[in-house]
Amino acid sequence: MHSSTKEEAKIQLSESSESLPKLLRTPKLDEGSPAEKRAEIAAYFTNTFDVYTRLFRCLADDAGYFQKSIPLRHPLIFYLGHTATFFINKLVLAKLLPERIDPRMESVFAVGVDEMSWDDLNDDHYDWPSVEEVMDYRAKVRSTVLALIDSLPLNLPINWESSWWPIVMGVEHERIHLETSSVLIRQHELARVQAQPEWAPVQETGEAPDNTLITVPAGNIRIGKPYDDSRYGWDNEYGQHQADIDEFKASQYLVSNQEFLEFVEAGGYQQDQHWSEEGLSWRQFTKAQHPTFWCWRNGWHLRLMTQEVEMPWDWPVEVNYHEAKAFCEWKREKTGQPIRLPTEDEWHRLCEVAGVSEVGEEPADSNLHLDHGASSCPVTRFRHGEWFDVVGNVWQWTETPTYPFDDFKVHPLYDDFTTPTFDGQHNLIKGGSWISCGNEARLSARYAFRRHFFQHAGFRYIASGAEAVQPNAYYESDRLLTEYAEFHFGDRWYGVENFPKAMADLALEAMSGKPKTKALDLGCACGRSSFELANVFDTVEGVDFSANFIRIGVEMAEQGSVRYALAEEGELVSYHTRTLKELGLDDRASRVSFYQGDACNLKPQFTGYDLVLAANLIDRLYKPRRFLDNIHERINDGGLLVIASPYTWLEEHTPKEEWIGGYKKDGENHTTLDGLKEHLGKHFRMIGEPRKVPFVIRETQHKFQHTLSEVTIWERLAR
Repeated sequence: MHSSTKEEAKIQLSESSESLPKLLRTPKLDEGSPAEKRAEIAAYFTNTFDVYTRLFRCLADDAGYFQKSIPLRHPLIFYLGHTATFFINKLVLAKLLPERIDPRMESVFAVGVDEMSWDDLNDDHYDWPSVEEVMDYRAKVRSTVLALIDSLPLNLPINWESSWWPIVMGVEHERIHLETSSVLIRQHELARVQAQPEWAPVQETGEAPDNTLITVPAGNIRIGKPYDDSRYGWDNEYGQHQADIDEFKASQYLVSNQEFLEFVEAGGYQQDQHWSEEGLSWRQFTKAQHPTFWCWRNGWHLRLMTQEVEMPWDWPVEVNYHEAKAFCEWKREKTGQPIRLPTEDEWHRLCEVAGVSEVGEEPADSNLHLDHGASSCPVTRFRHGEWFDVVGNVWQWTETPTYPFDDFKVHPLYDDFTTPTFDGQHNLIKGGSWISCGNEARLSARYAFRRHFFQHAGFRYIASGAEAVQPNAYYESDRLLTEYAEFHFGDRWYGVENFPKAMADLALEAMSGKPKTKALDLGCACGRSSFELANVFDTVEGVDFSANFIRIGVEMAEQGSVRYALAEEGELVSYHTRTLKELGLDDRASRVSFYQGDACNLKPQFTGYDLVLAANLIDRLYKPRRFLDNIHERINDGGLLVIASPYTWLEEHTPKEEWIGGYKKDGENHTTLDGLKEHLGKHFRMIGEPRKVPFVIRETQHKFQHTLSEVTIWERLAR
């Protein structure tokens, strides 16, 4: 290993007057006349489509299209065809085109690869069309989309429901792949690529600066786009999120190649203690010794898109999350300061303090949109407040796995854009790179990649004593749990009131004039009744036999929201977020506690209740007789026991000898109500008459269970 010299040097590259057309900015979708907007979108489409096509001139020959750049991805011929087929597939889905142009193309180029791991190699072989065939297909798509833009009725604003939304979606999708395809070209063998004057890199380089930490004051951030925002956005950008940010210090510059070299030369790639378990597995599998775009050619060089150049030490280092994380751990040990990567929230706070806003067409003067060349540039070039490159130059890794904001929804035309990444394994990158354009260059953009993934991405570090809190990105998918989550916190179906809420309301009505200190929601499932009872009771304890049901309730109590994927039909699902706030219960969580427990064998701690609610419980117990014979011990004198049940006795849940009703006794019908009176009569008196309360459980969008539960109310007699 050898250090760079401090002598300033220039990268010598061939110059040319040839250049790409200026990349247009993502348009506002709510202003101007329809004719003006039609022309603007046509220009935005052709500008994007043509620049994307010209990117592939960087391949030296047809072999470069079919040889994989990396084993984890399709060859570049796929990406040449993919963005064009995306237009057609989405426009057909939106019923804006009556038929496909080429069903074979629109099938083979439809779905890319999102490998689960660095060793999840894709060895599938495809019968790819020729380059000429794909270019001809792209020409047909271009003319088809332009004809549609010319003829489709247009009313402003263009929003999610607009027939123009999938057109803008296709353009923004192609701009994403302009960047990801440039990364694959950069990862290709040098023999497979060729320099192009219009894709010439920046030529400026000099001495790398010494980095320093600058204080970012504490503050509050509010992010998330309203659904009527004037510019296009992907689903994960919408909704609301706010957070209080503790004071922290952020590095003035992105980490440069020079600064990262110190980590490399200190043996950072050999010292396991700096690497996370996942990062260490990646490093050992790949045998990485230095950043992937670094190469040793009698001195360090940097691989750019189509060439290797002498190392520009003042450019930002480009690494994956694992390498950035290991550097921070090494720096933490070296300096004794709490060094780590920033969270998404902290990055937004830095933007505010640095004066980087989204008021105009772009956040700030920065290395974005290919405005300055087809590469990074010195980390000292673009100043934002006291910092440099708060946006632009390279993407910046964060500690935050991508997650949905409150009020997140998926767009029906692209329902799997973000949701597959809600797995805790895709971390957000912020700020954009030199080739990021359109939606990517907005502050509101939220792109995430697997942590071993390479993009034009680097990082800046921060020093903070605050823990990097990991948000909840998980969508419950277990079929039964999602049905119950919807049953408790979801929509109202066919005019039938939410059953857990109805039961809590009924119980509270019966408690009028009685003490309301402590309540037990027995068989609480996901806990909606528990939260509703906490409107009045000082303390509510929810107990259920199922740890999975309890987990939903705990998640709602701790985070104020739950997320789940509802079955629609077959393998199709819809994604939902429910919050205590939207239910008017956000200040009730502190009064509710959840426990796993057995109603037939409750622990001694569960006692002293003014109310016990047992909704749809008794006909699912393995020993309901024991429960009924002992529950009086848990209830204060004058307290109430509210029982609801549809009386659907099944031997799979309750041995027949344990049924308290629903059978012949001495030749006569013996109902469950008879059994309740028999078992509870010694310690309770029944108040009023039984009443029927309906409930609806949604199984799919076309299948619902409608059931009546019989409710009886029992008052505990004085001892």
